[in-house]
Amino acid sequence: MSDKARAELAPTGVLRAGINLSNFLLVTGRSEKSEPVGVAPDMAKEIAASLGVPVTYVPFKSPGELADQAGKNVWDIGLIGAEPQRAAVMTFTAAYVEIEATYMVPPGSPLKSIADVDKKGVRIAVSARSAYGLWLENNIKNATLMPISGLDGAFNKFMEDKLDALAGLRPGLLKDLAKHPELKILDGQFTAVQQAVGCNKPAAEGARYLADFVEKAKKSGLVASLIERHHVKGLSVAPPA
Repeated sequence: MSDKARAELAPTGVLRAGINLSNFLLVTGRSEKSEPVGVAPDMAKEIAASLGVPVTYVPFKSPGELADQAGKNVWDIGLIGAEPQRAAVMTFTAAYVEIEATYMVPPGSPLKSIADVDKKGVRIAVSARSAYGLWLENNIKNATLMPISGLDGAFNKFMEDKLDALAGLRPGLLKDLAKHPELKILDGQFTAVQQAVGCNKPAAEGARYLADFVEKAKKSGLVASLIERHHVKGLSVAPPA
């Protein structure tokens, strides 16, 4: 590891890790000190240890709010989904984990497959500025996308306004299904959210270091061990870059 990489990633001598609290798969709780606990915080802690510096967590309520602080000396690395809009202000590694995203539909829905959803007249509720929501913004051609603040907000909008589909991460939709068994989750996925590690531009040496770290973490079994440690279902180790 070069001193330049350490200087770029931890200029204050501490690795400030931006953590998205809304991803319930990657942040599964809080410590006695109210610090975030889960796969993402542990991944940041491992990166800090490899750099030989302590870690401190900078929590955000949503990934969009985390991305908004890129380049503003608020965090040094940010652990969120890698999407083109965010890549404009952050340099991302390849994904370290993937999460399947699909749709939930109401009972008796004519929408039977993923391909059925992107049609004129179909209204899709989605959590605003989520990674899968950004993917839909880039890829939905005919249906109407209705971004709502927060996961609960999107679900409530879907139910109250009798919308045609709710976009979400499969594990989260399964939790909704347990409470509302009359609903249906479509088979397959419209995308797999690529959860990655990002850093501020233009930290070239730091970005290369993070990219190498993530590949080694996947290959060595570190990422798999973090998923197992926190008993997370619906999260899988991403393939090699």
